[in-house]
Order: sequence, then structure tokens, then C-alpha cells
Amino acid sequence: MERCEPQMKPLKKPVKYRAQYFIVLLAMKLIQAIPRRYGMAGMRFLASMFHVLAPKHHINMIHNLTLAFGDEKTASEIQRLARDVPRHFAMAGVDTFRIPNMIREGLDRYVKSENMHILDEAMRGGKGAILLTGHFGNWELMGAYVAQNKYPIKVVGSPLKNPLLDRLLVNMRDYAGYRNIPRGKGAKEILKALKKGAFLGVLIDQDIRHINGVFVDFFGRKSHTPIGPVVLALRFNIPIIPVFIHLEKDLTYHIQFFHPIALTHTGDPETDIVTNTQKCSDVYEMIIRQHPEQWAWIHRRWRKKPDDIRYDEDSVLE
Repeated sequence: MERCEPQMKPLKKPVKYRAQYFIVLLAMKLIQAIPRRYGMAGMRFLASMFHVLAPKHHINMIHNLTLAFGDEKTASEIQRLARDVPRHFAMAGVDTFRIPNMIREGLDRYVKSENMHILDEAMRGGKGAILLTGHFGNWELMGAYVAQNKYPIKVVGSPLKNPLLDRLLVNMRDYAGYRNIPRGKGAKEILKALKKGAFLGVLIDQDIRHINGVFVDFFGRKSHTPIGPVVLALRFNIPIIPVFIHLEKDLTYHIQFFHPIALTHTGDPETDIVTNTQKCSDVYEMIIRQHPEQWAWIHRRWRKKPDDIRYDEDSVLE
């Protein structure tokens, strides 16, 4: 009789996922239980050790910052930025965990907005709108703020690798009042939401694998950028409204709503997609330049290189 050896490999990932989940859940409960300033101080201290705790990611940030600012900033300025980025996201992470606290206490204590009437104008249009934002400032808090001000909003996001953490994030979004649409699985839900006049929050500031895109300029370099929002806007005559949130020095947040991007219509679909995706990228770059420490430089934004990458306009939502 052949001996049957136990299969241990399939268990490793679930165990890892559960460990990650309980660590994050414990941190979230602790941060929600203590005063905000203590959570901020503790996370800022951990972030100051980022270059030691995650040296590969720190080196990657230096590389990306040098690609973007190498001709504009000194090496010491870039090093300083690389230290400030994890500190910012440590504080933003505290406030993301504290979104339920902030809602109970009143978001207006923490968030101020500028030009929110632009959303009202879009609502009167009756076609819905695409809210264009990025991995900048505290985008989860921004989604909560829009939802808590009674605007119908759904967000498209890539599911986290850990399904337990993904469910935790989705539950938080549900609590805050904005609904989650998993990237690549919600084409019908996206179209349904827009037909009902809802807002669709999208982030196209990263080079996402298996997502249709085109190469446009971003900090002077060709960057592969998703085209889904532009294709939707052109096909269904839907406005693209840029909206960004940044953290102020007094630890309050400021949200800026911008007028819809003036889309180009030449009659040539490929030209229009590239031209208008470039306009979206230009908005990102403008905002990031104002607060460079508040963007996710850890991401390998220039991973893909221009070659024969093509897109299929009919599958941009996949």
C-alpha cells in the first residue's frame, strides 16, 4: 500500500491570511479605542522605521521619486520625501481605521470641502458622473465624506489578496455609506449605477496588471494608464469630475472638487482615448506636485514599457 503524505502547502496561505487579519483587526480596535493623537504618534513612530522594516520598498520609493523629481530636487530632498511618505500614510491609516469614530463625531470636525456644488450640478444632469481620484491623501475618508453628505456613490477597487482583509475593507465602506464594486467583476453593476445617476469613484493612477490601458506622460515619462473611465465618459457622455483630498498641517483634511474635464471629441476613438487619458494624468500630476508626500510612491508606476500593448474597447471594464 502506498503511503499517503499529508498535503500541508494549501494550509499555509489561509493561516497567513488569518494571522494578518487578526493583527489588522487588533490594531484597528486599538486605534478606535484610544485618542486620535496617540494613534497618530504611535504610527508615525513606526513609519519612521520604515526604511529599516521594509528596505526594499524604501529603495523602490527612492527610485520612483528620483524618476519623477531627479531634475528638480536634490538627493537630500528626495530622501526627505521618502521619509515623509510613510509618515503620511501612517497618519492616513489611523484615520481610515477611525472612520466610524469620525462619522459618529461628525465628519465636518475633520474635513472641509471646496466646490462641492459641482456634485449638485452633476446630479441635475441625471447621467451620473465619474469621480476621478487617486491613491492620494486619504481616499477612503473622501468616499465616506461624499456618501455621508447623501450623494449616491460606488467605488471600483481591486480586491485585496487577503479575502479576510478585503471583507473588512468592504464592510467599512458599507458602514460609511459607499458601495464597493470589485474591479474586473462589476461591469453590469457599473453601468446600472451610472444609469441611476450615481457617482462612480475610480482610481487610475497605478499600473494595474491585466487592465486595458494606454501610455501617456506622467512626470515626463510614459506611464501605462487604465482607460476605463475615459471610454465610459466618451461612450455615454458622462462627466469626469476630478476630486482629491489632502491632509493639512493641523491634521484636518481638505477636499477639492474640480469642474469636469473638458473631453476632446475628434471622431477618432483611439485618438480621443489617448488624448483624454492624458488630461486625466495631467490632473493627477498637478495635485501630486502640490503635496508629493501624500501619494503612494511605493507603487511601481513605470513598470510597463511602451511596446505593442493594445486595448480592447469592448472589454475595458473587465
